Amino acid sequence: MASLLSTKTPFLSLIFFFSFSCFTLIAQAVVPQNETFTFVNEGEFGPFIVEYGADYRMISIFNSPFQMGFYNTTPNAFTLALRVGLQRSEQLFRWVWEANRGNPVGENATFSLRSDGNLVLADANGTIAWQTNTANKGVVAFRLLPNGNMVLLDAKGTFVWQSFDYPTDTLLVGQSLKAGGPSKLVSRLSEKENKNGPYSLVLEPKGLALYYKSNNSPRPILYWFPSDWFSFPQGSLANVTLTSDPETFEVALSGSPSGGRIIGRPVNNSTITYLRLGIDGNIKLHTYFLDVRSGVWRETFTLFDRDSDEENECQLPERCGQFGLCEDNQCVACPLENGIFGWSKDCKAKAVTSCKPSDFHYYKLEGVEHYMSKYTSGDRVSESNCGNKCTKDCKCVGYFYHKDTSKCWVAYDLQTLTRVANSTHVGYIKVPSH
Repeated sequence: MASLLSTKTPFLSLIFFFSFSCFTLIAQAVVPQNETFTFVNEGEFGPFIVEYGADYRMISIFNSPFQMGFYNTTPNAFTLALRVGLQRSEQLFRWVWEANRGNPVGENATFSLRSDGNLVLADANGTIAWQTNTANKGVVAFRLLPNGNMVLLDAKGTFVWQSFDYPTDTLLVGQSLKAGGPSKLVSRLSEKENKNGPYSLVLEPKGLALYYKSNNSPRPILYWFPSDWFSFPQGSLANVTLTSDPETFEVALSGSPSGGRIIGRPVNNSTITYLRLGIDGNIKLHTYFLDVRSGVWRETFTLFDRDSDEENECQLPERCGQFGLCEDNQCVACPLENGIFGWSKDCKAKAVTSCKPSDFHYYKLEGVEHYMSKYTSGDRVSESNCGNKCTKDCKCVGYFYHKDTSKCWVAYDLQTLTRVANSTHVGYIKVPSH
């Protein structure tokens, strides 16, 4: 018996070694030379005025109506991005996905699919600004699909990586937000500054949620949650997908495992629609309408809409800048300690620089609500205890209290306050005593 085992052992080892080697070879498949590419950020800029007033250079990765390119809004700070539009109206192209927001590259940067299957954006000196981390994972090809999804494929045609899993501020038709992970929308900071802004749209177990995160707040603050959009008595949402019906042209957010809501009905000559989380924290559908002479983008849905009975612009945290009273979508007053004045962008409460209670006090505003009080639960405490929480917290700039429900909210930013008819909803603004 011992002799039989010793005879089989080398044979079995050979089989194991051969099987393992084949597996390793498949897993580390080399991208065929004709599928690799390198594009260099160089040459003349495009001739048109495009979104954000950007300068741009397009590259030959194209699948109508999508094309990839480099753009910048400040000199020598380029973003690798995907744009959407039709060639006959190039000045109307919009940027709908970005690889390296907040980490720009310079002149002569390269975008390449390497032979090991890694998709890489690198500066001219070789410093990697962005990559898919797909080296030696079986990638054999890159494709830009007709829906705007960029994918890396293995030999079986399976997606090893896809851009749809990594949105920036925009959802394209067919693209989903998924529970957990990097799949969320984050606003752009400003027209000129291509960095992450303070707003985010994320998928939570019972629905989509909008958050605002300022430099002063310790955590993101919920400023919108659509409790009537999705109803899941059992389980939780796995993903929400932007869909478009080719017959009715209805655009919807459809939740999985079930449910959804129609959010737009563009007319029947619409060709392209996308959803964007804007710089101001608003959610809008943008639809491209094509006619014989020219095209035009229109907003076919706005979440915080001036004509809506559900939400209006006063719910947007930065609608009135650093400080202001908002009513009927308008910034109507600057509520300072020494009186109510006309609002302007310069309106702000005096900053408190000391944590000592003797160095500051509060003044009271009646009939106001902070934007966080609509969708966050607040703490059920007495009014005096609510004040004590703010006094003990050096970062607190004021507190808000609903006397009818004994609910308290401590604020780390003031910004937009909504004027309401209920005088029992009050705010206390912290200001220096001297």
